[in-house]
Amino acid sequence: MGVRITATAVSRADETRSVVENSGRAARHCLERAGVRPEQVGVLINAGVFRDSNTVEPAVSALIQKAAGIGLEYGVDDPRTFSFDLMNGAIGVLDAVRVGSAILETGSASHVLIVSGDTHPSMTRTAATDDFPYASSGAALLLESTDGPEGFGRVHSLAGAGGPAVEAYVDTATMGTAGRGLMTVVREPDAEQRLLALATEAALAALTDSGHADLTGTALIASTPSEAFPARLAESLGIAAESVLLPDLTDGDPHTATLTQAYDLAAARDGLDGHTHVLFVAAGAGPSASAVLYGLPGRSAAAGAAA
Repeated sequence: MGVRITATAVSRADETRSVVENSGRAARHCLERAGVRPEQVGVLINAGVFRDSNTVEPAVSALIQKAAGIGLEYGVDDPRTFSFDLMNGAIGVLDAVRVGSAILETGSASHVLIVSGDTHPSMTRTAATDDFPYASSGAALLLESTDGPEGFGRVHSLAGAGGPAVEAYVDTATMGTAGRGLMTVVREPDAEQRLLALATEAALAALTDSGHADLTGTALIASTPSEAFPARLAESLGIAAESVLLPDLTDGDPHTATLTQAYDLAAARDGLDGHTHVLFVAAGAGPSASAVLYGLPGRSAAAGAAA
């Protein structure tokens, strides 16, 4: 038994800069595309990091679950949906895939919904800026079990040595009364090169574990600490440049939502056609990196549908 993507959806900050609203909207659209009822979602995992007003409690996953209209009935026999935050920067979605796959393999849930996305805590910005290099958006990725050959392989994760490469914090010494709307992001000068080396190592581990030596027909979806990062990673792995699939980077790096957004856009634009596999690679703060090979179903991908 494997785990496959049932559907995806994206919500950008056109009408709201709230990550709760964007992620909740993406979740609703994702379920609609899949034809899955809210009560069929057994687990919701939120992989987003930067949240509205630097919310600490309650768990943001619970707020997104409410915004998505999932599990709001509390009768004795009503289905239950469990939700939690799983925060690990840019690689959080792949961590959630690992956890979601384990849950689905137990048979305790029929669907796992992974939401991701970020926003500046002030909720006054849409696009990335020099001091906060992440775009405001939300994304949703719905998983289900499959008896077919398609689906995710094993997620490989690595941690690098040295400083964190990227770190974010609220400066309590200077924030005064404005701390709920502030965030400081610091990227070390050699961060991208270090992330590239770690991402390459994780990707090669995933490919080796899957016995996937021929990269013809393999698409790459990777984190976007810069627009050029996925292309540089593809070159280091020997993946064709035309098989690099990017998210919409108009507003900058979608950060935790990058992988889902890139997959959703590729499905909508038939970018998955002609490919048999997608190599997902994420790299970010830590430094850390994760990679997993995903086998596509043997058919053309419809926009946002199972692919």
